[in-house]
Amino acid sequence: MSRADGVLFDKDGTLFDFHATWSVWAHGVIHDLATGDPAIMDRLAQEIHYDLDARLFRPTSPIIAGTNRAAAECLGRALPGRAIEEIEEHLLLTSGTAPLAPAVPLAPYLEGLAARGLRLGVMTNDSEYGARAHLTAAGVLAHFDFIAGFDSGYGAKPAPGPLLAFARAMGMEPARVVMVGDSTHDLMAGRAAGMQCVGVLTGTATRGDLETLADIVLPDIGHIPAWLTA
Repeated sequence: MSRADGVLFDKDGTLFDFHATWSVWAHGVIHDLATGDPAIMDRLAQEIHYDLDARLFRPTSPIIAGTNRAAAECLGRALPGRAIEEIEEHLLLTSGTAPLAPAVPLAPYLEGLAARGLRLGVMTNDSEYGARAHLTAAGVLAHFDFIAGFDSGYGAKPAPGPLLAFARAMGMEPARVVMVGDSTHDLMAGRAAGMQCVGVLTGTATRGDLETLADIVLPDIGHIPAWLTA
């Protein structure tokens, strides 16, 4: 007997390992926006709490759980005179080709969940365009019944709106849905929506960051099937 009828996944740091995907991408973005100028690269890195030497986001980065627009505004503080819309478009286009590092082999994993009768969704504070591009590149777009970004019309996490939209679209009670994420934004949204909450450690948050908001914190999404029937 499963404890849920549906599973809604965050994307970055959940389906895909955060550092192996986005810390790598961010270094290229910083270099591009600064046109290679070391002083501007330093300013950009400071604004987004990125370690240029280690090529890693720090856990305190304000853009980890934020929207594309919020990231553009953050970077824009280090680029006076540069239009925020131009920065946002650059992030949108380059994110579509970020080097994806799935947390587990996704196709067989998702097939296994669907075989249990579970409805599957993705809700990310990335754009819907970015989400669809990444899921297509990973070969798993068709495995999801619902895909939403911050710009899909339902709002963004930590608000519960987009999570409740998934439940409505699938005809499920929120209490029978599991929200899976790597950040406090994900789990706060899940709690506000009245859903079960699973934290995973493939993002930048620690177990201590997540455990007060989660029903359980797991190393990665691969451990969810056993938990669902435990």
